[in-house]
Amino acid sequence: MTRTTSEIAASLASVEPIYDRVVALAGLLQALAQVRRIADTGESNEDILATCIGSLFRFDARTTADVYGGLEHVRPGLLLLRDYLSGAQRDEALPRLAMPVLQLERRFVRDTAMTDRVRRGLEMLAGRFEVDGATHPDVIAPIGQLYSQTLSTLKPRVLVQGNPHYLGQPRVVAEVRAVLLAAVRSAVLWRQRGGSLWDFAFQRRAMAAAIDAHLG
Repeated sequence: MTRTTSEIAASLASVEPIYDRVVALAGLLQALAQVRRIADTGESNEDILATCIGSLFRFDARTTADVYGGLEHVRPGLLLLRDYLSGAQRDEALPRLAMPVLQLERRFVRDTAMTDRVRRGLEMLAGRFEVDGATHPDVIAPIGQLYSQTLSTLKPRVLVQGNPHYLGQPRVVAEVRAVLLAAVRSAVLWRQRGGSLWDFAFQRRAMAAAIDAHLG
């Protein structure tokens, strides 16, 4: 019986957790790249947006890859992470955006009242997500509002730069905030799988090998 890519990813992760951590980190970078795209152009990649938003509603996924609907849905993030580790990607905007998100994640998980509020808010939206789909404005807007009422009140605030014309539009602002929440979700997942900033100092080769194994 042929195994799916997600099942293969789960098998690898059971042997060495770094395989799980790079998937979550790829989800984080993929979300932040989408934030930048929306802020700069006012438009999103619908497939990647759907992956980001969908990850918020998979509360009890069996594997890390399943959080994203399967390993194939974080392939853009894996490619992006591989390029950063190899030095092929020299755009420093994403690492500068990732750092406050990782700091925000630390403060968020320590605030149990806030994490419970976010979980309850997403659970209340789950029915609408199932009916309307991940990219529907009636799903995106309340997620953006949930982020605004919770995580955006914590320090450090994640400051997103982009085209002022687009960042003045409520739809764009809602999408940015919703995808930032997805980025924090991935950061939480990365920490839960044992990720830390020390990985970038001492595990770069192992991370690169794990990414290559996932990409095939």
